[in-house]
Amino acid sequence: MKATAQDGSYPRPLLQRGEWTSLDGSWDFAHDDAGQGLAGRWYEIGAEAGFDRRIEVPYPPESPASGIHDTGFHPVVWYRRTVADPVLARADGRRALLHFGAVDFVADVWVDGQHVAHHVGGQTPFSVDVTDVLAAGQAEHVIVVRAEDDPFSMVAPRGKQDWRDKTHGIWYERTTGIWQTVWAESVPATHVTEVYWRPDVARTAVHGEVTLNRLPEGAVVAVTVSFGDEVLAEQSTTIRSERTELDLKIPALTNGQDRARLLWSPEHPNLIDITVVVRDSSGTVLDEVASYTGLRDVKVGGGAFKLNGAPIYTRSVLNQGYRPQTHNASTGTAQLRAEVELLLAMGFNSVRNHQKAEDPRFLFWADKLGLMVWGETAAAYSFSNDAIELLTREWTDLVRRDRSHPSLVVWVPFNESWGVQDIATDAAQQNFSKALAALTRALDATRPVISNDGWEHVDSDILGMHDYTTTGPGLTKNWGTAEAADALIRSELGVQGRKPIVDPIALAKWDAGVAPLMMTEFGGISLSADPEDWGYASVTSPSEYESIVGELFDALRAAPTVVGFCYTQFMDTGQETNGLLYADGTPKLPVETIRAIVTGTKDSSKLEAGATNGWQD
Repeated sequence: MKATAQDGSYPRPLLQRGEWTSLDGSWDFAHDDAGQGLAGRWYEIGAEAGFDRRIEVPYPPESPASGIHDTGFHPVVWYRRTVADPVLARADGRRALLHFGAVDFVADVWVDGQHVAHHVGGQTPFSVDVTDVLAAGQAEHVIVVRAEDDPFSMVAPRGKQDWRDKTHGIWYERTTGIWQTVWAESVPATHVTEVYWRPDVARTAVHGEVTLNRLPEGAVVAVTVSFGDEVLAEQSTTIRSERTELDLKIPALTNGQDRARLLWSPEHPNLIDITVVVRDSSGTVLDEVASYTGLRDVKVGGGAFKLNGAPIYTRSVLNQGYRPQTHNASTGTAQLRAEVELLLAMGFNSVRNHQKAEDPRFLFWADKLGLMVWGETAAAYSFSNDAIELLTREWTDLVRRDRSHPSLVVWVPFNESWGVQDIATDAAQQNFSKALAALTRALDATRPVISNDGWEHVDSDILGMHDYTTTGPGLTKNWGTAEAADALIRSELGVQGRKPIVDPIALAKWDAGVAPLMMTEFGGISLSADPEDWGYASVTSPSEYESIVGELFDALRAAPTVVGFCYTQFMDTGQETNGLLYADGTPKLPVETIRAIVTGTKDSSKLEAGATNGWQD
């Protein structure tokens, strides 16, 4: 089994086994506005009477695809499903795990009437071993999920979910409850629970971490790294704790004239298979999993963003990941693959998934097809001890979930001071932003971190600025010379009315040329005649739209110190109609026209200089 050959349907692409069952599909469902479910013991085996609706999981109940399509305020929802005994129960000593990709926001799970899990966090996965609670002798088992998501909470990370009864501006319908895949997995009694791969091309090695659910005495873990049929490295070591670390030397990387064939980049998204086998002291296989990595290096310096040692001009687009029929959810791997393919066809080499943690299968296709990704999560709207705790926990889980994906190249824990609105003057909020940036680097020291994208930077490795000036000459005035850009960055009020830098750490990185300048949000042009639709500027004809969008891209490409951009946005979302695509995915201009606008001649030359999979020091 090779993880790089998977079809993209497996919900956890970086840790793959053969035996799993999707539990997506039709579930019993109920709103619990009166809070009767717990008192009424809806989690018990015979309590199905409280469930008066059917819902299609994993689509949130606010979405049309769910079959519920109720966008009102419903803070508590319940789900119920029966599954056949063989899906969970096994007589051979194996364990039955239930996995939830994401449930917004607080989830409680019961199996056969027994409480098995409590999870807080609407963007991150959780799993539970249900083997020991399965009622004996039953042909079916009952899974019940209670999800609670306060629609008015400002401390819970909520991203773009609106708090009003009618969506407005840049906010969208709420997401309550299950919105990513639910699945069951059969695993050995001793099994791998987490893997982490950190490529180090300069050291010609991959650092690996393999975590088990328990410590088996005298067991050995063996890791094989391969590229196609070529074995690049093999290593075995005795397991002495639940987490085993390995340094896998890749001799093929020492040949500087040949290693290009192994490196990952958007132009050559080479993936490296990794097989992990755990054996007991007698040599019997306890568990075997398939994973993968990409050999690549991401750094900043000299005013540039560098991939594999060479500058690469970042052509990115803001992706809300919000779809009209399924909202935050997707219809599955085919849709996720199609989105990645379309982004590449439009000329982008990068995407910024905005205010949500996208389905891991999206990252698989980005890894496989060669699309760089900026990782972000949902923001809270207020600052408090509770908000600090909730975001820190969720961000930690997200970084651990995604840090082995080669396509992920930048971390963005904060955006536009959301949740730290007074960061310009409040030392506590500045410290939180710096602390989360430092925590990110502690969890993953291999990628740049933006402490607060857009403005009010405190400790950022990339100086991401937002400028929604709606004319090309306006952007040229702001960024068309190095002197103009530097003056704006040092100003008290930047182009959006917020101070660009509020801490000496960030200023020192800019002065030293360590942190490159990118326009990480711009554009936002709406093509619509409807006054209810929203954009930073609106036009009514395709020709006018092509002209104004084109001049914005041209202006940034001509800016000498701007080394990348992120256009707002990929697709119309609700009333926010500033996408390059309509909400149904139809391009507003021919794809080849969009590609010509996005790439441009200067872009192509910069990309060509940094596109090689060769290594530059």
